[in-house]
This record gives sequence, C-alpha cells and structure tokens, in this order.
Amino acid sequence: MLFDMDGTLVDSERVWGIALSELAVHAGGVLSDAARLAMVGTSMSLSMQIFRDDLGQPGRPEAPDVAWLSNRVEELFSEGLVWRPGAMELLLAVRAAGVPTALVTSTGRRLVEVALKTLGRENFDVIVCGDEVGRPKPDPEPYRTAAALLGVPIGSCVAIEDSPSGVASASAAGAAVLAVPAELELAPVDGVHLRTTLTGVDIAFLAGLLV
Repeated sequence: MLFDMDGTLVDSERVWGIALSELAVHAGGVLSDAARLAMVGTSMSLSMQIFRDDLGQPGRPEAPDVAWLSNRVEELFSEGLVWRPGAMELLLAVRAAGVPTALVTSTGRRLVEVALKTLGRENFDVIVCGDEVGRPKPDPEPYRTAAALLGVPIGSCVAIEDSPSGVASASAAGAAVLAVPAELELAPVDGVHLRTTLTGVDIAFLAGLLV
C-alpha cells in the first residue's frame, strides 16, 4: 500500500493554505485562490514559482521564502493534524493485515517528521519524502522508489492520492490508483478509481483494484 500524505491521510493542505496566505502578506501581496489550488500536490520548487508569479515578483529570492514557510508550517503541524474521513481506520486495517505500507509525499523530510506524530511512524515500513527524490511528483520516481524499497512489484501496489499531480505520478509508475479528491476536483482517468471519501474502504476493496 502506497499512501500520499497531504490531503489524503490528513487535512494538511488546509494548513499549507494558511501558511502560504500568510507568506503572501509577509511579501506584501495577496495569494489568489487559483494559485493556491495550482500548488496542491506539487513540489516546493514549483509551488514557489507559482507563488512568485502570482504575486508579480518573479525575481523574489526563493530560499528565504522556503525557510519562512517551512517554519510556519512546522508550527501549525505541531499543533496536530486532522485525519481525512476514513483514513485512520483504513491505515490501521492495512497495518493489522500485515500489508507492506509506504508513505509517499511531496512534503520534505523535516515537516514529515512532525506529521508522523499524528500519523504514527510505526504505521509505515517505508517513507519517501519530496526532498529525497531527484524527480518529484508528477514524475513516477517517488512511487517507483517506494515500491522498490518495500520489495514489492509496483504492479502489485495500490496508491491512494488526492491530487492530479499525485495521480499522474502513481499511474505512470504502474500502480493501481484510488483517487479521493480533497482540495481539487479530479477528472475521470482511465484506470483510476474515484471515490469521494475513504470511509468504508477496506482490504477487500483494495484487493479488488488489483484484479
């Protein structure tokens, strides 16, 4: 099992939205809703490019903004994260069944370590973070890396995602994909199974996706 984190297991996309809006004010601007949605599921580098373009500050130095944003998100993550509906129950059921499990996220290791206080480090055999791969989502590398570390053929894995970028990454890697949108609507894609929530999803349902 390959789980995305932000927007899939926990409602952390909302937290990122708060921090990004605050950063925009700090930069003397206002972040548009369209720009914020365009960032969902993307790497930090791409998100910052969208941020600068939206504020009309293309020459703005990236490193100070990344540092500011990371510090603020860490503060918000430390206050505790809210599980997405059905996510905790499914994760615990997967673990109880002894299924090898990976967390595959675009978020960097520093913030993932904070999120694991909510998610439970013991619930994952492998953790692949956005700053630990050469080509982040939507490239297939993160999911291929996770499957290889688990020692499981990617074609025998189910990936659960909430964003177009994540769905594209998992699909290109060759995993079966269950898409549960959070911040963004997801258009139907051949081979991708759509649900509105993880509530009611169980081991038998996931196994059926591999048939």
